[in-house]
Amino acid sequence: MAGSQFIDLNWLAALQVVFLGFIGGTLSGFIGSGGAFFMTPGMMNLGVPGPIAVASNITHKFGKALVGSKKHGELGNVDKKLSFFMLITSIIGVRLAVSIMKVLFEGGEHEGAGGGAAANLYISLVFVFFLLTVSLAMLMDIAGSRKKRSAGPSTKIVSFLNRLYLPPFIRFEVADVRASLWVVLIAGLGTGYMAGTIGVGGFIGVPAMIYVLGVPAAVAAGTELYLAVFNGAWGALNYAYEGLVDIRLTLLLYTGSLVGIYIGAYGTKVVREVFIRLVTALIILLCVVSRAISVPIYLQQLGYIKLDPSYNPILNMISTAVLYASGIAGGGLILFFVFRAYFQRRRVEASLTRTPAVSGAAGQTA
Repeated sequence: MAGSQFIDLNWLAALQVVFLGFIGGTLSGFIGSGGAFFMTPGMMNLGVPGPIAVASNITHKFGKALVGSKKHGELGNVDKKLSFFMLITSIIGVRLAVSIMKVLFEGGEHEGAGGGAAANLYISLVFVFFLLTVSLAMLMDIAGSRKKRSAGPSTKIVSFLNRLYLPPFIRFEVADVRASLWVVLIAGLGTGYMAGTIGVGGFIGVPAMIYVLGVPAAVAAGTELYLAVFNGAWGALNYAYEGLVDIRLTLLLYTGSLVGIYIGAYGTKVVREVFIRLVTALIILLCVVSRAISVPIYLQQLGYIKLDPSYNPILNMISTAVLYASGIAGGGLILFFVFRAYFQRRRVEASLTRTPAVSGAAGQTA
Protein backbone atom coordinates (compact mmCIF):
# COMPACT_ATOMS: atom_id res chain seq x y z
CA MET A 1 0.00 0.00 0.00
CA ALA A 2 1.31 3.42 -0.91
CA GLY A 3 3.00 5.28 1.90
CA SER A 4 1.10 8.45 0.95
CA GLN A 5 -2.00 6.95 2.57
CA PHE A 6 -0.60 7.60 6.04
CA ILE A 7 -1.40 11.03 7.44
CA ASP A 8 1.24 13.57 8.40
CA LEU A 9 1.32 13.41 12.20
CA ASN A 10 2.18 16.84 13.54
CA TRP A 11 2.36 17.39 17.28
CA LEU A 12 -1.29 18.51 17.52
CA ALA A 13 -2.59 15.43 15.70
CA ALA A 14 -0.33 13.20 17.82
CA LEU A 15 -1.73 14.74 21.04
CA GLN A 16 -5.26 14.15 19.80
CA VAL A 17 -4.47 10.47 19.14
CA VAL A 18 -3.08 10.18 22.68
CA PHE A 19 -6.30 11.79 23.94
CA LEU A 20 -8.36 9.29 21.95
CA GLY A 21 -6.31 6.49 23.50
CA PHE A 22 -6.79 7.89 27.01
CA ILE A 23 -10.57 8.21 26.68
CA GLY A 24 -10.78 4.85 24.93
CA GLY A 25 -8.67 3.23 27.66
CA THR A 26 -10.76 4.83 30.41
CA LEU A 27 -13.95 3.57 28.78
CA SER A 28 -12.36 0.15 28.29
CA GLY A 29 -11.50 -0.18 31.97
CA PHE A 30 -14.87 1.24 33.00
CA ILE A 31 -17.25 -0.75 30.79
CA GLY A 32 -15.15 -3.77 29.80
CA SER A 33 -15.01 -2.86 26.09
CA GLY A 34 -12.02 -2.02 23.96
CA GLY A 35 -13.17 1.57 23.47
CA ALA A 36 -12.71 1.10 19.72
CA PHE A 37 -16.17 2.57 19.11
CA PHE A 38 -14.61 5.88 20.23
CA MET A 39 -11.03 5.59 18.96
CA THR A 40 -11.69 4.39 15.41
CA PRO A 41 -14.15 7.20 14.50
CA GLY A 42 -11.87 9.67 16.26
CA MET A 43 -8.93 8.78 14.04
CA MET A 44 -11.17 8.93 10.97
CA ASN A 45 -12.18 12.48 11.95
CA LEU A 46 -8.48 13.37 12.04
CA GLY A 47 -8.19 12.31 8.40
CA VAL A 48 -6.95 8.75 8.90
CA PRO A 49 -8.49 6.47 6.23
CA GLY A 50 -10.96 4.06 7.83
CA PRO A 51 -9.06 0.83 7.07
CA ILE A 52 -5.85 2.26 8.57
CA ALA A 53 -7.75 3.44 11.66
CA VAL A 54 -9.27 -0.02 12.12
CA ALA A 55 -5.93 -1.76 11.44
CA SER A 56 -3.98 0.39 13.89
CA ASN A 57 -6.72 0.00 16.50
CA ILE A 58 -6.98 -3.79 16.28
CA THR A 59 -3.18 -3.96 16.60
CA HIS A 60 -3.44 -1.78 19.71
CA LYS A 61 -6.26 -3.94 21.10
CA PHE A 62 -4.10 -7.07 21.00
CA GLY A 63 -1.82 -5.80 23.77
CA LYS A 64 -4.70 -4.64 25.97
CA ALA A 65 -6.52 -7.94 25.55
CA LEU A 66 -3.38 -9.80 26.58
CA VAL A 67 -3.25 -7.95 29.90
CA GLY A 68 -7.01 -8.11 30.50
CA SER A 69 -7.36 -11.82 29.72
CA LYS A 70 -4.49 -12.64 32.09
CA LYS A 71 -6.30 -10.89 34.93
CA HIS A 72 -9.60 -12.60 34.12
CA GLY A 73 -7.79 -15.93 33.89
CA GLU A 74 -6.52 -15.48 37.44
CA LEU A 75 -10.13 -14.94 38.54
CA GLY A 76 -11.31 -18.08 36.75
CA ASN A 77 -13.38 -16.18 34.18
CA VAL A 78 -11.84 -17.61 30.99
CA ASP A 79 -13.31 -20.64 29.24
CA LYS A 80 -10.44 -21.56 26.91
CA LYS A 81 -12.41 -24.42 25.38
CA LEU A 82 -15.18 -22.05 24.30
CA SER A 83 -12.59 -19.59 22.96
CA PHE A 84 -10.97 -22.35 20.91
CA PHE A 85 -14.19 -23.34 19.15
CA MET A 86 -15.14 -19.71 18.50
CA LEU A 87 -11.64 -19.06 17.18
CA ILE A 88 -12.16 -21.66 14.43
CA THR A 89 -14.57 -19.37 12.62
CA SER A 90 -13.54 -15.99 14.05
CA ILE A 91 -10.24 -16.11 12.13
CA ILE A 92 -12.31 -16.63 8.98
CA GLY A 93 -14.45 -13.63 9.93
CA VAL A 94 -11.38 -11.43 10.46
CA ARG A 95 -9.87 -12.48 7.13
CA LEU A 96 -13.17 -11.85 5.34
CA ALA A 97 -13.40 -8.37 6.86
CA VAL A 98 -9.82 -7.52 5.86
CA SER A 99 -10.41 -8.72 2.29
CA ILE A 100 -13.57 -6.62 1.93
CA MET A 101 -11.79 -3.62 3.40
CA LYS A 102 -8.87 -3.97 0.98
CA VAL A 103 -11.16 -4.18 -2.07
CA LEU A 104 -13.16 -1.12 -1.00
CA PHE A 105 -10.05 0.88 -0.09
CA GLU A 106 -8.15 0.17 -3.27
CA GLY A 107 -11.30 0.59 -5.37
CA GLY A 108 -11.84 4.04 -3.90
CA GLU A 109 -8.24 4.96 -4.71
CA HIS A 110 -8.48 3.85 -8.33
CA GLU A 111 -11.72 5.74 -8.84
CA GLY A 112 -10.26 8.84 -7.23
CA ALA A 113 -12.89 8.77 -4.52
CA GLY A 114 -11.06 10.70 -1.87
CA GLY A 115 -8.55 8.01 -0.93
CA GLY A 116 -10.89 5.23 0.15
CA ALA A 117 -14.24 6.95 0.58
CA ALA A 118 -16.00 3.65 -0.18
CA ALA A 119 -14.23 1.97 2.74
CA ASN A 120 -14.95 4.96 5.00
CA LEU A 121 -18.63 4.83 4.06
CA TYR A 122 -18.77 1.08 4.67
CA ILE A 123 -17.18 1.38 8.13
CA SER A 124 -19.42 4.32 9.06
CA LEU A 125 -22.62 2.51 8.03
CA VAL A 126 -21.61 -0.57 10.04
CA PHE A 127 -20.93 1.69 13.02
CA VAL A 128 -24.26 3.49 12.69
CA PHE A 129 -26.55 0.48 12.22
CA PHE A 130 -24.80 -1.93 14.56
CA LEU A 131 -23.92 0.38 17.44
CA LEU A 132 -27.33 2.10 17.24
CA THR A 133 -28.91 -1.29 17.83
CA VAL A 134 -26.55 -1.96 20.75
CA SER A 135 -27.13 1.42 22.43
CA LEU A 136 -30.93 1.24 22.09
CA ALA A 137 -30.95 -2.33 23.41
CA MET A 138 -28.89 -1.22 26.42
CA LEU A 139 -31.23 1.69 27.14
CA MET A 140 -34.24 -0.65 26.93
CA ASP A 141 -32.48 -3.07 29.27
CA ILE A 142 -31.80 -0.26 31.76
CA ALA A 143 -35.43 0.87 31.58
CA GLY A 144 -36.60 -2.71 32.09
CA SER A 145 -34.26 -3.29 35.02
CA ARG A 146 -35.78 -0.33 36.86
CA LYS A 147 -39.06 -2.24 37.01
CA LYS A 148 -37.43 -5.26 38.62
CA ARG A 149 -35.15 -5.46 41.60
CA SER A 150 -33.16 -8.31 40.11
CA ALA A 151 -33.16 -8.37 36.31
CA GLY A 152 -30.81 -11.03 35.04
CA PRO A 153 -30.07 -11.61 31.35
CA SER A 154 -32.93 -12.95 29.24
CA THR A 155 -32.84 -16.69 28.48
CA LYS A 156 -35.47 -16.61 25.72
CA ILE A 157 -32.97 -17.15 22.87
CA VAL A 158 -31.16 -19.92 24.75
CA SER A 159 -34.44 -21.73 25.39
CA PHE A 160 -35.54 -21.33 21.77
CA LEU A 161 -32.27 -22.76 20.41
CA ASN A 162 -32.45 -25.67 22.85
CA ARG A 163 -35.91 -26.54 21.52
CA LEU A 164 -34.59 -26.54 17.94
CA TYR A 165 -32.09 -29.29 18.87
CA LEU A 166 -29.02 -28.65 16.68
CA PRO A 167 -26.46 -31.41 17.40
CA PRO A 168 -23.61 -31.93 18.03
CA PHE A 169 -23.62 -30.37 21.50
CA ILE A 170 -20.50 -29.49 23.49
CA ARG A 171 -20.18 -29.04 27.24
CA PHE A 172 -18.13 -26.03 28.38
CA GLU A 173 -17.09 -26.62 31.98
CA VAL A 174 -15.92 -23.15 33.03
CA ALA A 175 -18.96 -21.42 31.53
CA ASP A 176 -21.14 -24.27 32.84
CA VAL A 177 -23.23 -24.43 29.66
CA ARG A 178 -24.07 -26.99 26.98
CA ALA A 179 -24.35 -25.46 23.51
CA SER A 180 -24.72 -26.48 19.87
CA LEU A 181 -21.43 -26.45 17.96
CA TRP A 182 -23.14 -24.68 15.04
CA VAL A 183 -24.32 -21.82 17.23
CA VAL A 184 -20.84 -21.43 18.73
CA LEU A 185 -19.24 -21.35 15.27
CA ILE A 186 -21.71 -18.72 14.01
CA ALA A 187 -21.04 -16.58 17.10
CA GLY A 188 -17.31 -16.87 16.45
CA LEU A 189 -17.75 -15.85 12.80
CA GLY A 190 -19.71 -12.74 13.76
CA THR A 191 -17.21 -11.79 16.46
CA GLY A 192 -14.27 -12.07 14.08
CA TYR A 193 -16.01 -10.21 11.28
CA MET A 194 -16.94 -7.25 13.51
CA ALA A 195 -13.46 -7.17 15.04
CA GLY A 196 -11.92 -7.01 11.57
CA THR A 197 -14.43 -4.46 10.29
CA ILE A 198 -14.63 -1.85 13.05
CA GLY A 199 -12.34 -3.23 15.76
CA VAL A 200 -15.26 -3.94 18.13
CA GLY A 201 -15.67 -7.71 18.22
CA GLY A 202 -16.70 -7.74 21.86
CA PHE A 203 -20.03 -6.07 21.11
CA ILE A 204 -20.96 -9.23 19.20
CA GLY A 205 -19.01 -11.81 21.20
CA VAL A 206 -20.07 -10.89 24.74
CA PRO A 207 -23.83 -10.48 24.06
CA ALA A 208 -23.78 -13.68 21.96
CA MET A 209 -22.21 -15.64 24.80
CA ILE A 210 -24.62 -14.22 27.38
CA TYR A 211 -27.94 -14.18 25.50
CA VAL A 212 -27.41 -16.92 22.89
CA LEU A 213 -25.20 -19.43 24.70
CA GLY A 214 -26.24 -18.65 28.29
CA VAL A 215 -22.71 -17.92 29.56
CA PRO A 216 -22.40 -15.93 32.84
CA ALA A 217 -21.47 -12.27 32.22
CA ALA A 218 -18.09 -12.40 33.98
CA VAL A 219 -17.04 -15.54 32.07
CA ALA A 220 -18.29 -14.01 28.79
CA ALA A 221 -16.15 -10.90 29.33
CA GLY A 222 -13.05 -12.90 30.25
CA THR A 223 -13.51 -15.40 27.43
CA GLU A 224 -14.01 -12.64 24.85
CA LEU A 225 -10.82 -10.91 26.01
CA TYR A 226 -8.94 -14.20 25.69
CA LEU A 227 -10.39 -14.63 22.19
CA ALA A 228 -9.47 -11.01 21.38
CA VAL A 229 -5.79 -11.82 21.96
CA PHE A 230 -5.86 -14.19 18.98
CA ASN A 231 -8.26 -12.10 16.91
CA GLY A 232 -6.12 -9.03 17.55
CA ALA A 233 -2.90 -10.78 16.62
CA TRP A 234 -4.47 -12.36 13.53
CA GLY A 235 -6.08 -9.08 12.50
CA ALA A 236 -2.82 -7.19 13.03
CA LEU A 237 -0.90 -9.68 10.87
CA ASN A 238 -3.51 -9.56 8.09
CA TYR A 239 -3.73 -5.78 8.04
CA ALA A 240 0.05 -5.42 8.31
CA TYR A 241 0.44 -7.76 5.33
CA GLU A 242 -1.79 -5.41 3.35
CA GLY A 243 0.33 -2.45 4.49
CA LEU A 244 -2.48 -0.81 6.47
CA VAL A 245 -1.07 -0.71 10.02
CA ASP A 246 0.35 2.66 11.07
CA ILE A 247 2.55 1.71 14.03
CA ARG A 248 2.82 5.38 15.06
CA LEU A 249 -0.93 5.50 15.70
CA THR A 250 -0.78 2.21 17.61
CA LEU A 251 1.97 3.45 19.93
CA LEU A 252 0.25 6.80 20.50
CA LEU A 253 -2.98 4.98 21.40
CA TYR A 254 -1.04 2.88 23.91
CA THR A 255 0.44 6.03 25.46
CA GLY A 256 -3.01 7.22 26.44
CA SER A 257 -4.91 3.98 26.92
CA LEU A 258 -2.51 2.29 29.36
CA VAL A 259 -3.08 5.19 31.76
CA GLY A 260 -6.81 5.46 31.16
CA ILE A 261 -7.53 1.75 31.58
CA TYR A 262 -6.42 1.77 35.23
CA ILE A 263 -8.54 4.84 35.99
CA GLY A 264 -11.57 3.25 34.37
CA ALA A 265 -11.04 -0.05 36.18
CA TYR A 266 -10.93 1.76 39.53
CA GLY A 267 -14.15 3.53 38.57
CA THR A 268 -16.02 0.21 38.42
CA LYS A 269 -15.40 -0.17 42.17
CA VAL A 270 -16.97 3.15 43.13
CA VAL A 271 -19.80 3.58 40.59
CA ARG A 272 -23.11 1.71 40.52
CA GLU A 273 -23.55 -0.82 37.71
CA VAL A 274 -26.68 0.84 36.34
CA PHE A 275 -24.75 4.09 35.98
CA ILE A 276 -21.96 2.27 34.13
CA ARG A 277 -24.46 0.85 31.64
CA LEU A 278 -26.19 4.22 31.23
CA VAL A 279 -22.93 6.07 30.54
CA THR A 280 -21.93 3.34 28.08
CA ALA A 281 -25.21 3.52 26.16
CA LEU A 282 -25.17 7.32 25.93
CA ILE A 283 -21.55 7.48 24.78
CA ILE A 284 -22.18 4.84 22.12
CA LEU A 285 -25.29 6.72 20.99
CA LEU A 286 -23.32 9.96 20.60
CA CYS A 287 -20.60 8.07 18.70
CA VAL A 288 -23.33 6.83 16.35
CA VAL A 289 -24.55 10.41 15.80
CA SER A 290 -20.97 11.50 15.10
CA ARG A 291 -20.48 8.84 12.43
CA ALA A 292 -23.90 9.52 10.90
CA ILE A 293 -22.94 13.18 10.41
CA SER A 294 -19.87 12.05 8.43
CA VAL A 295 -21.84 9.78 6.06
CA PRO A 296 -22.85 12.62 3.63
CA ILE A 297 -19.15 13.46 3.19
CA TYR A 298 -18.37 10.01 1.82
CA LEU A 299 -21.57 9.89 -0.25
CA GLN A 300 -20.56 13.18 -1.87
CA GLN A 301 -17.00 11.96 -2.52
CA LEU A 302 -18.40 8.86 -4.21
CA GLY A 303 -20.80 10.92 -6.32
CA TYR A 304 -23.95 9.39 -4.82
CA ILE A 305 -25.36 12.75 -3.70
CA LYS A 306 -24.94 16.33 -4.87
CA LEU A 307 -23.38 18.32 -2.07
CA ASP A 308 -21.11 21.32 -2.18
CA PRO A 309 -17.64 20.01 -1.16
CA SER A 310 -17.14 23.18 0.88
CA TYR A 311 -19.59 21.71 3.41
CA ASN A 312 -17.36 18.67 4.05
CA PRO A 313 -15.00 20.42 6.52
CA ILE A 314 -18.01 21.81 8.39
CA LEU A 315 -19.64 18.37 8.66
CA ASN A 316 -16.34 16.86 9.79
CA MET A 317 -15.93 19.58 12.42
CA ILE A 318 -19.44 18.93 13.77
CA SER A 319 -18.84 15.17 13.75
CA THR A 320 -15.57 15.64 15.65
CA ALA A 321 -17.22 18.01 18.15
CA VAL A 322 -20.01 15.51 18.91
CA LEU A 323 -17.50 12.66 19.30
CA TYR A 324 -15.21 14.65 21.58
CA ALA A 325 -18.19 15.89 23.59
CA SER A 326 -19.23 12.28 24.23
CA GLY A 327 -15.70 11.29 25.24
CA ILE A 328 -15.07 14.33 27.43
CA ALA A 329 -18.49 14.05 29.11
CA GLY A 330 -18.17 10.30 29.71
CA GLY A 331 -14.52 10.45 30.72
CA GLY A 332 -15.18 13.51 32.87
CA LEU A 333 -17.96 11.74 34.78
CA ILE A 334 -15.75 8.72 35.36
CA LEU A 335 -12.85 10.90 36.56
CA PHE A 336 -15.20 12.86 38.83
CA PHE A 337 -16.39 9.73 40.62
CA VAL A 338 -12.89 8.25 40.76
CA PHE A 339 -11.30 11.34 42.31
CA ARG A 340 -14.25 11.91 44.65
CA ALA A 341 -13.90 8.35 45.94
CA TYR A 342 -10.12 8.78 46.24
CA PHE A 343 -10.35 11.97 48.33
CA GLN A 344 -13.12 10.50 50.48
CA ARG A 345 -10.88 7.55 51.26
CA ARG A 346 -8.00 9.89 52.09
CA ARG A 347 -10.20 11.83 54.53
CA VAL A 348 -11.31 8.62 56.21
CA GLU A 349 -7.71 7.43 56.51
CA ALA A 350 -6.65 10.81 57.91
CA SER A 351 -9.43 10.76 60.51
CA LEU A 352 -8.45 7.25 61.60
CA THR A 353 -4.80 8.26 62.09
CA ARG A 354 -5.78 11.36 64.09
CA THR A 355 -8.11 9.52 66.47
CA PRO A 356 -5.42 7.60 68.46
CA ALA A 357 -3.37 10.76 68.85
CA VAL A 358 -6.35 12.70 70.24
CA SER A 359 -7.24 9.87 72.62
CA GLY A 360 -3.66 9.70 73.86
CA ALA A 361 -3.53 13.42 74.50
CA ALA A 362 -6.82 13.25 76.45
CA GLY A 363 -5.40 10.46 78.64
CA GLN A 364 -2.29 12.48 79.48
CA THR A 365 -4.38 15.49 80.48
CA ALA A 366 -6.52 13.38 82.77
